[in-house]
Amino acid sequence: MRLLLNIIWLIFAGLWMALAYAFAALICFVLIITIPFGIASLRIAVFALWPFGKTVVRRADAGIASGIGNVLWFVLCGWWLAIAHLVTGVALCLTIIGIPLGLANFKLIPVSLLPLGREIVDIDDTQQFGGANAFR
Repeated sequence: MRLLLNIIWLIFAGLWMALAYAFAALICFVLIITIPFGIASLRIAVFALWPFGKTVVRRADAGIASGIGNVLWFVLCGWWLAIAHLVTGVALCLTIIGIPLGLANFKLIPVSLLPLGREIVDIDDTQQFGGANAFR
């Protein structure tokens, strides 16, 4: 079922959202000082391509630098990427078939707002990272 949902997702939302994250990464790479944000954006782009069967967990070693970086990310890229997920999610939820895809878009909003200090893992591996800290 995950494979089927991922293929449908890729066609209707994943490719477009991954391109938005790649564009955000390009902007971050051009500005040089924001290269870590570009790397985070590319990591989320891969997640946006194939989200079913994966989740986001907080990293235990994330510190104050991740918090400061998240504030900068929010100002530079996070808010418009989250709005794109919100709009796409609402549009997909208008049909019964699109509801799982819309929910996947809503699942991507927290990581699009605050990506630093997070890790993308398989759902099966969340017990290893402490399932209570996972965004689902």
